[in-house]
Amino acid sequence: MKPASKNILITGVSTGIGYGAAKQFIQSGYTVFGSVRSQADANRLKAELGESFIPLVFDVTDAGTVTKAAGWLAEHLAGSGLGGLINNAGIAIGGPLQDQPMDVFRKHFEVNVMGLVQVTQAFLPLLGARENHAVRPGRIQNISSVNGQVAIPFMSAYVGSKHAVEGLSHSLRRELALFGIDVVIVGPGAVKTPIWGKGTDISRYQNTPYYPAMQWFLKQVESAEARGLSVDYLGRRLVAIHEATRPRVRYALVPNKLVGWTLPRLLPARAIDWVLGRVSGLKPAKS
Repeated sequence: MKPASKNILITGVSTGIGYGAAKQFIQSGYTVFGSVRSQADANRLKAELGESFIPLVFDVTDAGTVTKAAGWLAEHLAGSGLGGLINNAGIAIGGPLQDQPMDVFRKHFEVNVMGLVQVTQAFLPLLGARENHAVRPGRIQNISSVNGQVAIPFMSAYVGSKHAVEGLSHSLRRELALFGIDVVIVGPGAVKTPIWGKGTDISRYQNTPYYPAMQWFLKQVESAEARGLSVDYLGRRLVAIHEATRPRVRYALVPNKLVGWTLPRLLPARAIDWVLGRVSGLKPAKS
């Protein structure tokens, strides 16, 4: 069997983590196939990233465009396959569960979970889930979040979807051992990209009891994004994880890891409830 392919597929490369990963993989000598949802983004990124970037125009929630892209890529690669798949595409829209519209809640699962599964199923043969694969089996990195294990108020839809990504990733890894394809979970913390700020409109909750706490939430999000990890740093880490001989099952890429990751997982859940309730105003002090 030939050495592993230097072809990588990354979903959601228009901005953020996907964009940073595309840049870093290209700088490391890979050919990156990156999913975008518009031809305008495809043209922009092609001009910026050069010959080693090949855009694939599809929406992860659209089975037809995903299947078409997988068929085109199979012909383009002429049997050689993919060395890696990074399932990065995702959305994040904050809001209290009691009042968040069901279509918004459902969209998180359509993009963050169903879209991830749809892409994985379509491209698994190119990663080596087939007979007579030409190169060593590829590796899947599923981009979760610190919130895949640590729940924060006003993030129920996002947290639920990332919990689902973590669970299915563990099952998938055990299934794909049959083909030698590894599945790694990557859980970033705060990132210098406005995923929450641009997606959350708190004005729709102005007439609810949650509005003061939602104002606190948005300030925390903006502060976290300002001091978060850069997309270039995360891109370099994703390259290193892809190339690791014996990767871990899960990576927590979190700034201020003690406060943002370790303590929330060690402290009792009721203690976290109390702290978050007091600082957010969701648990007023007793009179």
